[in-house]
Amino acid sequence: MKRREFLALAGGAAVWPATWPVAARAQQTDYPTRAVRIVIGFGAGGGTDVIVRIVAQKLQETIGGTFLVENKPGAGGRLAPDTVAKATPDGYTLLGAAAGAMTIGTAIWPNIPYDIFKDFVPISMIADYPMLVVVNKDHPAKSVAELVTWLKANPDKANYPTPSPVFTLPIEHFKIKTGAPATAISYRSSNESVTSLLGGQTAFGFVETPAVMPQIASGNLRALAVTVPARIAELPNVPTLAEAGVTDVLAQTWLALMAPANTPAPIVQKLEAASRKFVASDDFTSKVKALSGVPVGSTAAELTARMKAETDRWAGVVKQANIKFE
Repeated sequence: MKRREFLALAGGAAVWPATWPVAARAQQTDYPTRAVRIVIGFGAGGGTDVIVRIVAQKLQETIGGTFLVENKPGAGGRLAPDTVAKATPDGYTLLGAAAGAMTIGTAIWPNIPYDIFKDFVPISMIADYPMLVVVNKDHPAKSVAELVTWLKANPDKANYPTPSPVFTLPIEHFKIKTGAPATAISYRSSNESVTSLLGGQTAFGFVETPAVMPQIASGNLRALAVTVPARIAELPNVPTLAEAGVTDVLAQTWLALMAPANTPAPIVQKLEAASRKFVASDDFTSKVKALSGVPVGSTAAELTARMKAETDRWAGVVKQANIKFE
């Protein structure tokens, strides 16, 4: 390929160079010609599952074809990315990536079976969503301060649900900052975490908004705080953790699309363009905001930069707090 043609391609030129192989051009124009699976590391009904099903529908509407969600819970969310990393890099197996098994997982697990920067190619960050500190409607705590007091007075009942380290790590940080005891109970999805809170099997939790907002709206769960720096529009009377007296403890998660390393560039570029297009749509924005999420629609490069910054930040928290994970 001539140098000027290469530069035109790298710059995102709309016209393919004449020397570009016919097969590669067909990958861009015809993809997808069969069903594409988007693998996620959690069970049905959780926050990631809720968002990725909207994404699958929007990809179908934007570029055609069939996009199916495959739930593959296990190993704290690691099973899904491990599966996708080993899949054929043809664009027909994608990862609905979440922070717990990607940036946080890289920061806490010394023997993680994949490299998030080498085994995957980024497509786009789709959406961010905060977490809420929640308790059952019948729990006596009406504030974070009251929750901390209750946990200290009831160490035998002090527990919390977690389907992945994206929930465990900030709660462990919360424990260090407040001196409150709490034992982690593992679940396969945020939906199961919510069920445990509703049934009284767990005392409190940090749960992402897409999974928990319906129960907040119905009054079955009570939100004590939001885990990001600013209050959210949907719950204007719920304070941030910092406002509630617990500083420096932040928690949020996100959904990004990624593919196995060596997936053909034309396919990755088509998926990135489609993702950024539907994320900017009014319909997608309204659906995500109804779940207190924030549409993002990043470039692939922006996604990589975000992951590198988060990995460094969480590694620092783990080291400072001296938290050990199996």
